[in-house]
Amino acid sequence: MERLAIVRNWFVFLVAFSFFMVFFKAFDYSALSAGGTNSGAASLINNFVNNPHTHKPNHSLDVSQMFNQTASPDPSVDIDNPLTDHDRANNLTVNKNTTLAARTKRSSDSCKGRYIYVHHLPRRFNDDVLRNCSVLEKWLDMCPFLTNLGFGPQAENSEGVLSEKSWFTTNQFLLEVIFHERMKNYKCLTNNSSFADAIYVPFYAGLDVGRYLWGYNISMRDSLGSDLVKWLAQQPEWKTMWGRDHFFVSGRISWDFRRQTDSDSDWGSRLMNLPESMNLTTLSIETTSWSNEFAIPYPTYFHPSSDNEVFQWQNRMRSHNRRYLFAFAGAPRPSANDSIRMEIIHQCLASRRTCNFLRCNSGGASRCDNPAEVIKVFQDSVFCLQPPGDSYTRRSIFDSILAGCIPVFFHPFSAYAQYTWHLQRDYWRYSVFIPIDLVKDGFVSIRQVLLQISENEMLSMREEVIKLIPKVIYADPRSKLQTLEDAFDIALKGVLHRIGKVRNNMKRGRDPSNGFAEENRWKKKLSGIGVEEEWDHFIDTSMRY
Repeated sequence: MERLAIVRNWFVFLVAFSFFMVFFKAFDYSALSAGGTNSGAASLINNFVNNPHTHKPNHSLDVSQMFNQTASPDPSVDIDNPLTDHDRANNLTVNKNTTLAARTKRSSDSCKGRYIYVHHLPRRFNDDVLRNCSVLEKWLDMCPFLTNLGFGPQAENSEGVLSEKSWFTTNQFLLEVIFHERMKNYKCLTNNSSFADAIYVPFYAGLDVGRYLWGYNISMRDSLGSDLVKWLAQQPEWKTMWGRDHFFVSGRISWDFRRQTDSDSDWGSRLMNLPESMNLTTLSIETTSWSNEFAIPYPTYFHPSSDNEVFQWQNRMRSHNRRYLFAFAGAPRPSANDSIRMEIIHQCLASRRTCNFLRCNSGGASRCDNPAEVIKVFQDSVFCLQPPGDSYTRRSIFDSILAGCIPVFFHPFSAYAQYTWHLQRDYWRYSVFIPIDLVKDGFVSIRQVLLQISENEMLSMREEVIKLIPKVIYADPRSKLQTLEDAFDIALKGVLHRIGKVRNNMKRGRDPSNGFAEENRWKKKLSGIGVEEEWDHFIDTSMRY
């Protein structure tokens, strides 16, 4: 009995001692959190406990650097251009969203694999570009188009062509602003770059270079872009993957940033040819053959606030009476030797009863800038002709899809090698392809080709086009689509998937530069369609229309 009492006493002592140690550690930890000499370490511990993504390594820092970084100023803040009260308010909103996302249960984190860090660029790279909005385009005052978060003024709808709301006179070159506004409301933002699955660079590259494309020397065209990549390369976030987890959006075609020489007479800037840019993923309205460029849709006029608005518009396009077999909205390109615009206009005018022509040169230009006029022409037609213009692609492609009009393409680089994330690979289900050389040489009657398509085939194709409508629109950031993915959602999914593959390759010890930015990849962009060999003669990067 005496021995049993001794054992019992020792047991009680050990239990009491254990409780004492737990209480002591808790007291010690709370003291650290309250702001003692090791408050930086305690902050780091707090992050580790509260955020499910702190296990993700920051490859640019060792442990001692991480502790030092906690006490140093945020390197993404521009010291020479401090944040205004408005900026701080925006950051507080991001902090709140980030905290809520970070506290989500590990097992059900809806943001897992989708966290995005937004660089806080000095204002000269975005906001200051917009200050002189009247000179962003040589022949157009862009200031009115910056209203409504970059959507532009509300569209007039006197004839009831459009639905009651969510239609705007949106300029085709404002994708950078529209994308940035959507990103501000993205639910998986993080203020800690080491949590991020991708890093967004809100640089208004297209609006910047658009100011200097005509009548300015190359130093003016290159200046801001060169400064931007230098700024990025100095940030600690860059060193994690040397920029390969970074992406930016351009509202102009990539050709505008691929100047071939240093002659003032050569076109565009050299932004995308800079060594640092080769480590960036670029989203633009039209790509070149480089593998780090991905095309996303031009902005259209429809920016819905709810799923129901989209569904109602789709149903309206399904039941709309289409009086014309085909339509063309555009102008000739007399200075372009290889253009088929004149031949298309000639064939359209020769088929007056079956072709609807919206003339966009001289006196007709204002009609072509009117959303109701454009959509009316397309929704009254079964097929819409989409030849190359100044470049391979056109904003008109997405206007026609929005109107439920089946696009007719003449070059595979106009859509099939471009919008690989947004348009399906089996292109024959939603479009018609007529080789450009057959039209140019007068061997093909467009009307006869379209008449050979049966009514059942036509109805099936139209339904596929109408299904594409949510994928090619940019919804209003002031609200949220519930069940539909729009062009923004699909673009982000593509970026995250691409960067995720690069990150996995790095973990396996593979060279991340392999295949990341390679030229002459048209064939790769056309892969999966099944007709690549037939289109070999199109793969010539010097072709311009």
